[in-house]
Order: sequence, then structure tokens, then C-alpha cells
Amino acid sequence: MSTPMVIGVDAGATTTRCVLATVDGTVMGRGVAGGANPNSSGGAVSAALGTALTVALGSVDRSAVRLGVLGAAGSAGAGREAFRAAAVQAWRAAGLTGEVVTVTDLEVAYAAGTAEPDGVLLLSGTGALAARFNDGVLRRRCDGYGWLLGDEGSAVWIGVRALRSVLAALDGRGEPTALVDAACAHFGTAPRDDAESVAQALLAAGFAAAPATLGRLAPSVSAASESGDPVAERICAAAAARLLHTFDSVGPPPGAVVVLAGSVLLSPGPVSRAVRAGLLARTGTEPRTALDGAGGAAALAVGRLTGIPVSPVVHTRLTSSPHAPLRG
Repeated sequence: MSTPMVIGVDAGATTTRCVLATVDGTVMGRGVAGGANPNSSGGAVSAALGTALTVALGSVDRSAVRLGVLGAAGSAGAGREAFRAAAVQAWRAAGLTGEVVTVTDLEVAYAAGTAEPDGVLLLSGTGALAARFNDGVLRRRCDGYGWLLGDEGSAVWIGVRALRSVLAALDGRGEPTALVDAACAHFGTAPRDDAESVAQALLAAGFAAAPATLGRLAPSVSAASESGDPVAERICAAAAARLLHTFDSVGPPPGAVVVLAGSVLLSPGPVSRAVRAGLLARTGTEPRTALDGAGGAAALAVGRLTGIPVSPVVHTRLTSSPHAPLRG
């Protein structure tokens, strides 16, 4: 009789990753495909999922795969049924007959960092939010409302405030800042003879850019802060304060396990340092890092299939992968 196996999938906006593993955490195969986010990948969702599944499965006996957990951003609320339909279609097309479970990217990210059933996920990448888990179930979330209405402390939030400060510096409302040169370099804006021309060029470039891409300014803000630019320092300090406030607002239990995810929190810099220090002061323990999301999904699948909590050893086997940490 074939050894029972599970599948974990982390479907992102640009990349879909799949892990095939036995219930003891031994990884048997991996697959990678394009984006499969129901909000941004259009009709390619099922195709991307199918490609990642097929590559991970290889020549494995499909009947040995008893269960799969597939997670994706945009798979909550109105997107839940659409993602499930795409997941089931891809699952069947890959020749699989086991149970299909669909979850959000938050469950996957939290499971990528810990096997503990109770704790908090704090994420800051393109977006930002906190999510509290009890008994392995997502009970409450704060923020994650998008760049226009929320995502406080995210990369985009930082980028928008950097551009505001740059424009204020150019027209005299704000103090001089190294972020002016950083913004010009980021947008490829050529030097101008007067501040007004620079401001208008940056204004045009900023409005022409997709909002999510403004988050690419965040590393420059971090670098300027590290170099002692007061404006950049204040932006980074404010971002860290907003993220810690979001964490506090989700109602973490005393001594909560905290999992960090997203580029802002997983990259070295002033925001990450301040948030980590704030979390240590609040919980008494160092926060954990969200590793391979597909491995986290596979850990959820093992727990669901066996009906018992995933052991730390199995969790480590599944999430200690060659893939980069979840950066959001």
C-alpha cells in the first residue's frame, strides 16, 4: 500500500509554489508556476495551480495523495468560491482524487512560521495587517484594507509618505531630505533646473505608477533613515508604531507566539528592528519568521489528515525549504 501523502500550495500574485510530502514531513516533490491570485491573475488561476501540481507530482501514484491544502490571497469573502472552483478543477485535472481544502494566504503564512495553534500573524509587505489565531482558526484580523484606506506601516504606506515628504521639501512646506534624490532615481526623473519642475515630474510619475509599485520606494526610505535623514527616520518610526498598534488592536493573548511575514518585516532595517523590539517587550519572546508558504500549507494538510497537531520536527521538515521567506 502506498505511503499516504499530502499537498500544500501557496498561490501568490506572481508565483505559485507546491509541496508534495509524506505525513512524516518528508518532501517528495516541489512545483513552481506563475501567479494564481484570484484577484489579480484572471483566468490563469486554474492553469497555474495545475502546472505547479503536475510538476510537484511527477510520476508519483496520484492515489497516494489523500489531501491537499491550497491557500491564496484574495480567497476570502467574495473570492472564496471562485478560488475553490479553480482549485478543484486543477486538482481533478492533475488526476487527484483526495480531499481539497482551500484557505486564505493568512492561514498559510501563519502555518509557515509555527505549528502552534494559538498566536498572531503580523504582516507588512505590499499590504499590512495582523491576524489572531485560536485553535488553529483565524478568529480576528485588523487592517489589510488596501493602500487607499489602510495597510498602515506597509511598504506602500511608507512609499506614499516618502513622496509626500519629497513634494513638501520641493515646494518649501517641508524640510530638505535625501528622499528627493532617492525618488528621482527611483522614477528615473532627470535633474531639472528648478524645484517646481522636479515636483511636477515626480507628481506625473507617481500618479502613472500602479499604487502597489510605490512600495518599491520603501528600501530607499530605510536606507536614508539608516544614514540619518530625519524625514526618513520619522517615516520609519511612524510605520513601526502603526504596525505595533495594529498588533495590539488584534487582541493578542499574553505571551502570544508571533509570526512575522512580508518584505518590510523580513528585511533588515529600522522598521523591522523597532517592531521586533516592540514585540519582544510585549510578549517576552522573539517573533518567528514565516518560511516557505507551501510548506506551511502542507503542515496544515498533515494536521488535518492525521487529526493530531503537527509535531515541531515534522513542521521543520516541511517549512525548512530552499525557497525564500514569505515577503508579501
